[in-house]
Amino acid sequence: MPPRTDPEAGVPSRLRNAVFRSVADQGKAALVERRLSVAINRGVLQAGERLPPESELAKSLGVSPVTVREALVLLRQRGLVTTKRGRGGGSFVTAGADPASHAADELASISRTALRDLVAHYFAVTGGCLELAAHRAAPSEVEAIRARLTTFSDAAISGRQAQPTPAQWRHVADDIVVELCALGQSVRLTKEQTRVQSELSPLLGLLAVDDAERESQRSEILGLIDDVARGDAAGARETLRATVSDIVERLEAKRRSLLER
Repeated sequence: MPPRTDPEAGVPSRLRNAVFRSVADQGKAALVERRLSVAINRGVLQAGERLPPESELAKSLGVSPVTVREALVLLRQRGLVTTKRGRGGGSFVTAGADPASHAADELASISRTALRDLVAHYFAVTGGCLELAAHRAAPSEVEAIRARLTTFSDAAISGRQAQPTPAQWRHVADDIVVELCALGQSVRLTKEQTRVQSELSPLLGLLAVDDAERESQRSEILGLIDDVARGDAAGARETLRATVSDIVERLEAKRRSLLER
């Protein structure tokens, strides 16, 4: 299956590609349903988006078409997918799918210790990737990533495109961070970073509620890009340390506000 393209930035999305990676011998309907439902609830697959045809899904996930159909039945029962017949039909993410609501429930239910552990894991893996990237990345590769982020941000600011929703912004921001980490040229670390990025992303989306919040996240990512571009591995780790420290405080505050409702 060819790489999917990020509809916001026009570049391949590693998070999206991970959704459709083969599930190999574990290809049961429940596993396929779980992978797709997590992607929908975390905003990787967006409301109204058309899923690949059943035959294509079966091939990319490494399962039978029957298994895919069973998984889609489960998704329809949960109200996450609707299926239209006839010309122009197919399976679509339900328009009412609300990643923000799911993320809020997830944050409210997670313990303070588990939240801090998640962010610590994110720091350890992402920091390792960025240190390698600072040593191994070619300047042209770093600048291409900077250009994608800048182009997307400038288009929104200038009004050439609508202001992104929190989910749209996180989709672009996540992909930029994953691409930056991939410059470390470690397949194992990049795979794990992609996984933990997708786990933390919905919670970060709860913080990106207005332009000021999104600009803060954008500035933090640009700081990481600057450090990698300079080959400053220690600087990249310290920039990330400051960022995750801020993330922990803000997520804990958001969690308290959700619990007080």
